[in-house]
Amino acid sequence: MAFAFGNEICRPAFANRTTPKLSYGLRFPEACAKHCQNHFHVLIMCSKSLSTNTDALERLRSALGDRVAGVRIGISPHTPIAEVVDIVREYKDKNIDCIVTLGAGSLTDGAKIVRMALANGASTEEDIGTLWGTQDSNPVLRQHIQKPAIPLIHIPTSLSGGEYQAIAGGTESVSKAKRTFRCEGANPELVIQDPELCLTTPRWVWLSTGIRAVDHCVETLCSLQSNTEGDEWAARGLPKLINGLLLSKSDPASLDARRLCHDGVVEAMCAVSQGVPLGGSHAIGHQLGPLGVGHGETSCILLPAVCKYNLAHKANVERQEFVKALLLQQRVVDELLKTKGLDNNKVDLGDVIYIVVAALGMPQSLEDVGISHSKLDLLARNSLDDIWIRTNPVPITESAQVMDILRMCASKK
Repeated sequence: MAFAFGNEICRPAFANRTTPKLSYGLRFPEACAKHCQNHFHVLIMCSKSLSTNTDALERLRSALGDRVAGVRIGISPHTPIAEVVDIVREYKDKNIDCIVTLGAGSLTDGAKIVRMALANGASTEEDIGTLWGTQDSNPVLRQHIQKPAIPLIHIPTSLSGGEYQAIAGGTESVSKAKRTFRCEGANPELVIQDPELCLTTPRWVWLSTGIRAVDHCVETLCSLQSNTEGDEWAARGLPKLINGLLLSKSDPASLDARRLCHDGVVEAMCAVSQGVPLGGSHAIGHQLGPLGVGHGETSCILLPAVCKYNLAHKANVERQEFVKALLLQQRVVDELLKTKGLDNNKVDLGDVIYIVVAALGMPQSLEDVGISHSKLDLLARNSLDDIWIRTNPVPITESAQVMDILRMCASKK
């Protein structure tokens, strides 16, 4: 059935959790106003591109009226913690009782860290540095951290999926390392999906972040620590994402394509919510991003290489074969391979993902995104601190292992 606005569907995104709730069927200003009826000091955090190039912020402000206590425009890529500090200092005494994000990516992570910092009286970068990681990874981690209490509503315009979980990433000013904040397991309260709003998203952002969601599914299905629930959700979401992304590329105005991608990203995040540790693509990608690479583009570049690395070490052969078969069952993928004259029996999972990324016109190498060889040592060292580097199917404990992967995707094939 073709998508049309009309009645709101509002339900928990995950079957086993009350948050976040998922809303779709209403245009975003109407849905947000409905769910903010009991909030009177709302902070809107809006992407710079939406505020500059569209009337989305104006429509949201009009719908919320005098409930708006402040507006923050934009946050730099990969959520610099210094910018989070600026927001916290500006709004810590303004009785904010709800945060709404309009946009995606770094804005989403920034809002999560802002409300975590507000809950814990952290108003300097040093203070916020006591809130990330685990006892093993962060020697200054606080023993007692307060759970964020301010309700958080996301209106996303990409497919990164961060809106559906508590985890956030923020980048330190000095080390340039990206740190993982677990936010005490406090998921956002609500995600409002509006496929029409997403037509304003730059094509490269929509498609590359869609591959980020594909990465969630693939690394779940390829994990040696996965579980039945995680595998089932990932196997449901992956075909929707692949078909929706390729349709979005061929028919950019299709609301049905955007809606299919929205369905797929929810199922990808359902998979992630089952607690399955992810692997090298996510771990290295977290550190590649702060070097100037878009959040979704990191997956476009790294996922095929990580799959090939794990396969070469025979770490997860059967799991990769399952995912490859699932992708080849999709007519659009089968046709891509036939167009290139490739034998389905002679390609591996990394090859198939690489071909899909190419069909979407996304970057496929570090060279494509301007990462020179001189930056690889720093990238390899920082990657070793990521929470998911050792849960890769081939546990990665040395910089040399990361360098092996980086060399595989250093330049175009």
